[in-house]
Amino acid sequence: MLLLIAVLLSLAGRCFYLQYFRTSHYLSACNRQQQSYNIQKPQRGVILDCRGRILAASNKIQTIFVEPRVVTDPESLSYKLAPIVNVDVETIYWLISETKNPGYAKIKVGTAPNQCRAAGKIYGVGVESDWRRHYPAGTLTADVVGFTSTDNRGLGGIELKYDKHLAGSAGQNIFLADAGRRPIRLKQQSNVKDGGGIILTIDATIQQFAQQELLEQYRSYEAESAVAIVAEPKTGAILAMVSLPSFDPNNISSADPDTFRNRAITDQFEPGSILKPIVTALALDAGVLNQSEKIFCENGDYRGKGFGRIGEFDYHKYANLSAREILIKSSNIGMAKIGQRLGSQRLYKGLTLFGFGRKSGLDLPGEAQGLLRTTDKWTGYSVTRIPFGQEISVTAIQIIRAFCILANGGRSVRPFLVKAIVDNEGSIIELKQPPPSVGFVISPEVAKWIVTEPMVGVVNEKQNGGTGWRAKLEKWQVFGKTGTADIAKIDERGYSDDATIASFIAGAPADDPAVLVLVSIRKPNKKLGKGHTGGAVASPVAAKILEKTLNYLEKHQL
Repeated sequence: MLLLIAVLLSLAGRCFYLQYFRTSHYLSACNRQQQSYNIQKPQRGVILDCRGRILAASNKIQTIFVEPRVVTDPESLSYKLAPIVNVDVETIYWLISETKNPGYAKIKVGTAPNQCRAAGKIYGVGVESDWRRHYPAGTLTADVVGFTSTDNRGLGGIELKYDKHLAGSAGQNIFLADAGRRPIRLKQQSNVKDGGGIILTIDATIQQFAQQELLEQYRSYEAESAVAIVAEPKTGAILAMVSLPSFDPNNISSADPDTFRNRAITDQFEPGSILKPIVTALALDAGVLNQSEKIFCENGDYRGKGFGRIGEFDYHKYANLSAREILIKSSNIGMAKIGQRLGSQRLYKGLTLFGFGRKSGLDLPGEAQGLLRTTDKWTGYSVTRIPFGQEISVTAIQIIRAFCILANGGRSVRPFLVKAIVDNEGSIIELKQPPPSVGFVISPEVAKWIVTEPMVGVVNEKQNGGTGWRAKLEKWQVFGKTGTADIAKIDERGYSDDATIASFIAGAPADDPAVLVLVSIRKPNKKLGKGHTGGAVASPVAAKILEKTLNYLEKHQL
């Protein structure tokens, strides 16, 4: 009897101890053992071109995994799972044994439904759904669309710029579970929210025109890099943007990281003669130059105190030239004298109004602002060199913007890539097109004259020195300007003897511009003997892109 009483007292004491002194410990252990989580990952939003064609989308995939901490016999489990997932036993055993995460060992990604059903019947094996990003257009729009990481985070292009909107937000279900972590009933729930979509101004067909023609020339001339941009000058909408060399966003792991940058917005270069129509327009608008007067171009040798010596491309010797002839023949000396008439303050202010020296605000990350130094850092050389495209660095998107302004009758234009932002049900949240500009950078009369007179002459008047004659089209009157810029040496002063950037800007129809095309090819191989200038290398490409685009738009108006 005494023994029974002693046992009962001992049990009572133990119960008292467990209840009052160890309650928190066991409640915590219980909660850890009986609570499991199920994360629901959102579907990343689509990226579409302006006609609704898919450029980026996410497809659901199934992943089979093992939870090592509940597996008592990894070898036996490996033998059971191997024939189901078509993975050898040794690999599965190694994945289970060597994982650093005791709760998760990924076995196979992208499994069929029958494999998932069979694998799910094995204790310790689970199946989870995930999303894999897919780019149907591949390299075609890679530089604009960008790419994502393996966990679906935007790492470049539109994917990065609008990552938060595209990503959505995950949902989480919290379950009460048994000791084997199998869910018993739902305790708490938060709903998943799929990502919204982005509609671009890019037209995949025009993008293909631009990429095809640029790629052929890029390879033919063994160039270092190349860009092409197609824009709608009245709105600033970018219809195509190509940067070479490029990459395949579906296979990022094998791509060269140097190809990830979009050179149309990141690479800065001296524009050369392609800048001349802009400076001439500024001089005409300021009244320091008129269309009928002649400027003496010093027979190819212009010297003066404070600005050194200026010569002409290919040693041309020009005498008296009008503003129209200066642009058609691309006289450096004529432009230097126009710069001197403008003066540093008006030249600087005018170039900033055209968008140089600052970012365009395009809907892409990584845009460079170029280099236009303030006038307190200018010398006598600056006011004579900048007018023909030296001592200033620009990006391709800045050049497009400046010529959009000319082609739009002098009205300010801001380029843009995103047409609309939509929610995950396809309803428009925001139209992104910039509002029509009511301000003028230069007068409509000056802008019209620059486009329809000298820039048309560059294309039409081969006999008068027009270097853009290869861009002439039968169906439309093209306007344009060539640019052949020397590349500055890296380790010393001066310019390289064998490295140039060949550019051409073109638009049509001249009387009412609908399309503007810029082609810029860096370091075409001079040793091939096929030419290295903007007229020889870039203008034929721009003409082909322009012709195909205008024909396409006639038949497929938005």
